[in-house]
Amino acid sequence: MKTNIKRSSQLLAGVFSFLAISGCSLLQPAAIPTPNFYALEAVSPKTGHIAPAKAPTLIVSPPHAAAGFDSQRMIYLREPYKLEHFAHSEWIEPPARMLAPLIVDAIVRSGAFRAVVLTPSTAVADFRLDSEIIRLQQDFRTRPGTVRFTLRATLIDENTRRVVAWREFEESVATSSEDPYGGVVAANRALQMTLENLANFAAATANQSQR
Repeated sequence: MKTNIKRSSQLLAGVFSFLAISGCSLLQPAAIPTPNFYALEAVSPKTGHIAPAKAPTLIVSPPHAAAGFDSQRMIYLREPYKLEHFAHSEWIEPPARMLAPLIVDAIVRSGAFRAVVLTPSTAVADFRLDSEIIRLQQDFRTRPGTVRFTLRATLIDENTRRVVAWREFEESVATSSEDPYGGVVAANRALQMTLENLANFAAATANQSQR
């Protein structure tokens, strides 16, 4: 009889210990995944062209972004017209904000302008470049997936306030992996190609308008 009572006591103690441990684990807050932050960083060549003394000057306005692409969220598509965003992966800043100094650097290296200044600035220039990100999204509807980057640029004559030219640049780059990082790598490749085309567009348009 005493042996049975002892065994029952040990069994109850074990049950209570299990419930206590389980209760403690339930009371502990669930682990929150650490967010990942990514950057847009164009790889610039080490050297650039030197602008001639009579080259025009350019003001670069801060880029804007279309609705849905004006935040740090990394956008992707799985079905048409439906924009979704990754839960634990973001840009370190809204893409339009990261784009501004990259545009300036790309155009400076083209050697087509004597000076390239990012606004706000009190500088007086011959031309102004306005730009807007139309889309920057990772598309999972195809295999491999792709990143689509579209940028609209407008070059304005600051003396006449007349639009000299505008163009939309669009690049689609296949992703190497079906995850946010694969999209980031593809986005930076698309950005590099867009910046090169944008710099050539600004240079050619400015030169043509001054003839």
